Amino acid sequence: MRRIEERLHAIDPRLGHITRLARYYGVAAINTLWGYGVYAGLVALGLNLFVAQIVAHLIGVTFNYFSYSLGVFQRPPQSKAAYIMAYGVNYGVSVSFLALFHLTGLSPYLSGLAALVCSSLLNFLVLSRFVFRAPQGTA
Repeated sequence: MRRIEERLHAIDPRLGHITRLARYYGVAAINTLWGYGVYAGLVALGLNLFVAQIVAHLIGVTFNYFSYSLGVFQRPPQSKAAYIMAYGVNYGVSVSFLALFHLTGLSPYLSGLAALVCSSLLNFLVLSRFVFRAPQGTA
């Protein structure tokens, strides 16, 4: 897959980014099933939706570290501290969306799912530009 991305990037740099985005959302689908499953399970057990979200988010950060490193960006992050900070920002955005959707009257399950979808694109941009960026001089 990496070779295809490199060939497309050689034709037009935007094409390489599109294949990476497609891989990101493929892996994100797996991450989402895992993270949302943990969240929904905790809510079903009676945990407050905001407590359930932070617990699921913390578990998901570890799971996502390996899935994104191996399946999307194909290298470890430049800095583990940057990775953790990116997920801190992502959590702030996600919990803001969760509160917003919850205030509209959506169920805790739909609020959590909507927040997850809305924060995913920002997460991709932060991870690809600041955390898993290619070393200087490489594609």
